[in-house]
Amino acid sequence: MRNKLAVVILNWNGRQFLEKFLPGLLYSCPDYAEVVVADNASEDQSVEFLQTHYPQIRLIRNSSNGGFSKGYNKALRQIEADYYCLLNSDIEVRECWIEPIIELLDIQKNIAIAQPKLRSFCEPKKFEYAGASGGFLDRYGYPFCRGRLFEVIEEDHAQYDEVMDVFWATGAAMFVRSELYHELGGLDEDFFAHMEEIDFCWRVKNRGYRVAVVPQSEVYHVGGGTLPKNNAFKTFLNFRNNLFLLVKNLPKNRLFITLFLRFFMDILAAFLFLFQGHGRDFTAVIKAQCAFWKDYRKMKTKRDNRYMTAFADTYPHSIVWGYYIAGKRYFNGKKLIK
Repeated sequence: MRNKLAVVILNWNGRQFLEKFLPGLLYSCPDYAEVVVADNASEDQSVEFLQTHYPQIRLIRNSSNGGFSKGYNKALRQIEADYYCLLNSDIEVRECWIEPIIELLDIQKNIAIAQPKLRSFCEPKKFEYAGASGGFLDRYGYPFCRGRLFEVIEEDHAQYDEVMDVFWATGAAMFVRSELYHELGGLDEDFFAHMEEIDFCWRVKNRGYRVAVVPQSEVYHVGGGTLPKNNAFKTFLNFRNNLFLLVKNLPKNRLFITLFLRFFMDILAAFLFLFQGHGRDFTAVIKAQCAFWKDYRKMKTKRDNRYMTAFADTYPHSIVWGYYIAGKRYFNGKKLIK
């Protein structure tokens, strides 16, 4: 029987999160939703824990850890549902977090992707870094959120509680129409992890669909459950993959100038890491530049010049300039403010 919704957790060595958060997730799911765990070759007895304590949960076992993108692509090819929810294992959900999003997707057929509002599990009054109340992109490809601009993470006082279109939805809790997911080939496996959801949302928007945040749905995210924030490999992936998504999705008339400027901006960021005593992050950024140019041609072949319309939806200015030079620390969904 085909379910309306499949909530799919991609797990890698996350037994402690499964043990902590699965009970609440199962309790919150309506009758039309199925919970599935896709395990990326965990080595922490996650599989044994699930088989012993949750035999009713469907378990998909990937033979290796191919990262976030490949792990989800392999799993979702085996799951039939109208909608998928890609849910991190380190998410605590609340009652009735699913219904507001599904109701919106049922009514608004041109909305292909939606996310709940993310708050921090560790600091519940604050938004969470990975998605806050919806993701945006500036003209040079830097991602930011309503509720989170660089290191400034706001407290949630319901200031961003309206449903609105955004540029990207967090991969930590992303609802997507299954048919479109497969039509577009799913997440790009060359990204491995980080920013693949932004690339996917950009491709979806290039096809004329919308991405939305639904703050009436609320979840709490631990964050850094797989790769902690100060991990150099995470820095490498973020810088490399950010350039990947630009090559794949920027209009031709914006590509050269953006990559030219981003080269200098990223090198500046690398030296800032070095001056701050983060030598591994400095090295990670340099490696990311090298890896990007090595795979530049490969990424360029993934461009589909028939669909390059969504750049008009990016924030038309530089958040780097606005934040560091103009001293603006907040984004209200339309403009940067002090």
